[in-house]
Amino acid sequence: MKSMIKQGVQPVVSHCRDEGDGRRPWSLLDKVLLGLTPRQYLEQAIRNPFNWILGAIFAVGLPLIAYRFLFGLSAVTHSSYDYPWGLFLAFGLFAMVPLSASGFMLGTTVEIFGRHDFAPIERLALLNGLLGYLFAVIYLLVDLGQPWRLPYPMVVAFGPAAVLFLVAWHVATYLSVQVAEVSVSFFEFMGWAGGKRFIRRIAVGLTVAGIILSTLHQGALGALFTYAPGKVHPLWYSAAFQWIHFFCSAIPGGLCMVIAVSTVVKKTMAWRCDGTFLDNLDRCTIGLAKGASMGLVTYLTIKLIGVAHDNEWVYLTTGWGAWFLFELAVGVVLPLALFAWAIHHQRVGLVRLAAFITIFGVVLNRINTALIAFNWQLYREIPHIFEVLICLTIFAIYVVVYRFILYRLPILFTWKAVESEVPEAVAETVRPVRAGGSVPAASAVYRAID
Repeated sequence: MKSMIKQGVQPVVSHCRDEGDGRRPWSLLDKVLLGLTPRQYLEQAIRNPFNWILGAIFAVGLPLIAYRFLFGLSAVTHSSYDYPWGLFLAFGLFAMVPLSASGFMLGTTVEIFGRHDFAPIERLALLNGLLGYLFAVIYLLVDLGQPWRLPYPMVVAFGPAAVLFLVAWHVATYLSVQVAEVSVSFFEFMGWAGGKRFIRRIAVGLTVAGIILSTLHQGALGALFTYAPGKVHPLWYSAAFQWIHFFCSAIPGGLCMVIAVSTVVKKTMAWRCDGTFLDNLDRCTIGLAKGASMGLVTYLTIKLIGVAHDNEWVYLTTGWGAWFLFELAVGVVLPLALFAWAIHHQRVGLVRLAAFITIFGVVLNRINTALIAFNWQLYREIPHIFEVLICLTIFAIYVVVYRFILYRLPILFTWKAVESEVPEAVAETVRPVRAGGSVPAASAVYRAID
């Protein structure tokens, strides 16, 4: 796409294209194809080497997904009554959900606390939350023996006393909230001003709902492990603190995921980012790092309190203890030290490195809790190679969907409202504003555009 822009191709950033003889509206196909002709779009897709890597992954993984649904879980996993939670849940659900906590945190920061200095990355955080939860549900569907019965425990076998019932309803309702929050960008893309105005009017309510739902189900994911007392190694299990371990680790996980995604975006699709996003990215990254640091300190403190509360210090001298200390040292203490030094010296590159290490630590913790340290007194379960390939394929689909949306919806750039899009009655108001008109006149213009 960069080469196309150098050749004079105009990316879609508004409803109308600029031409020498005036303005002509983009069609929906033009918007989807990024302002390119079908031939140009196909050429730039073929020239992108990353697309060939994705194609190779899909060539192997998509038939395996079909194979799994045709012949059942036993054909692609080693799941058993001893190890019911394999890689699909350990990575796809338990790791993807905390890395998607950015939506409610940035929404709260901007909409509730009024920190509009973080507005340039708010939409990216909301999209990260939406897609993370959506693909966590997809991983869950692949793991279920009868995925068509997913709504059954929610509406048929009504069990409000069950933690799984709580998780199911919270994830489903929060996913709906996130769809509404991200829909503002879609309404701008489609030119549906009424839909955007409606969502903006209920933005505070959506944000409050997101805070409640996300806080509860992040902790409820940890509470799921209280169903299996004694199976998870004591260093990764604490009946009194399990829920808060999961909630506290989700805070740095979600914030660092935004840092990681924004870093990849800046390196690979800077052509799609506007000046507002790029100029404010480093400052926002430092701010996110401060929040992630506080989350890591809180998590480390409560993690050690949990060990002390259950008096499990003796396990630290064992091999499991060495692995536990490795997780804390690499996944928590190391990024915490890097954050502290980088924030003090304003080293954004080091902040980004620490964010990637934090993400590794969150994923490692979830896999340890749900798979490696699960049934620690029995045999070790090694995931089936097909299970690994299917996980990789679904994650590749996640990347493709992420990229598709970022290319088109105004997430990284501001959708430009041109004068031809403003109603004629308001167009007369624009002239006195530009010539030094009154504030009410300017407000009328902004409301009409919005």
